[in-house]
Amino acid sequence: ETLAIIGPSAAGKTTLAKLIAGALRPSNGTVRIDSANLQDWNRHELGQHLGYLPQDVELFNGTIKENIARMNLDASAEEILSASKMAGVHEMVLKLPKAYDTEIGFDGSILSGGQRQRVALARTLFGNPKILILDEPNSNLDAAGESALTVALSIAKEKKITCIVVSHKNSILHIADKIMILQDGAVVRFGSKEEIMGPINPTEALTVAHA
Repeated sequence: ETLAIIGPSAAGKTTLAKLIAGALRPSNGTVRIDSANLQDWNRHELGQHLGYLPQDVELFNGTIKENIARMNLDASAEEILSASKMAGVHEMVLKLPKAYDTEIGFDGSILSGGQRQRVALARTLFGNPKILILDEPNSNLDAAGESALTVALSIAKEKKITCIVVSHKNSILHIADKIMILQDGAVVRFGSKEEIMGPINPTEALTVAHA
């Protein structure tokens, strides 16, 4: 399933995404994956099954292929291409000076904001993770990038990958199975897309998100 998390600024969306990804420890309660406390998992083992795209994208000083492979020097070309094509960045990468061997500089300085976000999405998809946590994955995307993201999420659903997406954009809400609305650190509405968006139209739903 795909879960879209929306809500006003400072509602707790990014904090929740970080908790699910294990980037933060909860002060109360637990985050569980397959009924096991997230803190009890071996972090290296768990990391292979999680794909986390933070709101503030950070890339490593290296090549495109190294960044997509999460700096795994043993990654195969097939694995890198699979993640790149799933994220819809393959054609974009081929236009770079040295394609996948292009050095991107400190924090991806030679790339635009949208390009960095798309390369980071490919990195998130590397290794066929079982859970994706995407925090505002379309904040810097143009129409082509937005379309590629929609396709990537559709492919992820076909691959039985659980997707959790923090976003305000209409396109994400339309492909979601469930929607959660946060406000002041608490869930105010949660249910299927039909339950949440049935009484109100998509534009009104986005108004709620930005209120």
